[in-house]
Amino acid sequence: MASLVGGGDKYRDYLRDEELKNTKWRNGPPSYDVVDKLFEQERTHVWAEGSVEDKVQRLLKTWEMELVHKIDPNDMKSVDPTKFKKSVNGRKGLTPEEAIKLGGGYNTFLQTSLPENLRVYNPDDETFESSQNVFRSIFIRGFAIEVLHVYSGPPEIVYKFRHWGYMDGPFKGYVATGQLVELFGIGIFELEKESNKIVKAEFFFDRGELLGPLMKGGKNGESTSEMALLEASKCPFMK
Repeated sequence: MASLVGGGDKYRDYLRDEELKNTKWRNGPPSYDVVDKLFEQERTHVWAEGSVEDKVQRLLKTWEMELVHKIDPNDMKSVDPTKFKKSVNGRKGLTPEEAIKLGGGYNTFLQTSLPENLRVYNPDDETFESSQNVFRSIFIRGFAIEVLHVYSGPPEIVYKFRHWGYMDGPFKGYVATGQLVELFGIGIFELEKESNKIVKAEFFFDRGELLGPLMKGGKNGESTSEMALLEASKCPFMK
């Protein structure tokens, strides 16, 4: 598997000085000093440089960086913006333009068919900016991601990932617990053979692994009922 071309920081490509200056960023060039510290302190594996796992992890982190921080899909170099689609838990694949209309980032990953009165986080009510503010205020130390296992290599890469952080801030009126929050899932990247760019990304995970723990502290210090936690943790294939 060839590595991405473009240089960057320790864990992501396309962050060289020239690219930083010539890219349209949402809020200026991103800094990963805080989340990389969490990643280095608590990652499960230190993959050998150049290994398949290391390359897939770098691709995942690069793609996530571009998805969150780049305004213009045409500035994204890890994907082919004319062909790329992303789907979550078997939902319809979204083009970059469709994802932007939904608010991108967390809003596309937390889509749900639960009734609105049961949505502790309702992506339909959030913009890109508000969703980022919600989760950045929770995960003050960052929300790190790592690759745990690679099941198959390109052109279809199948891997298991872990996303984690600490609830250091409140969430929608629920008090901070300071506890570890972990989300595990399966990701699939389909690469175009000639360009080595991603043309399709699929993710499968239980959104309740993220939202359930954020409710545990309760509102105003009152413990959240088991029923409420259960509703927040509904399997995404059912809801």
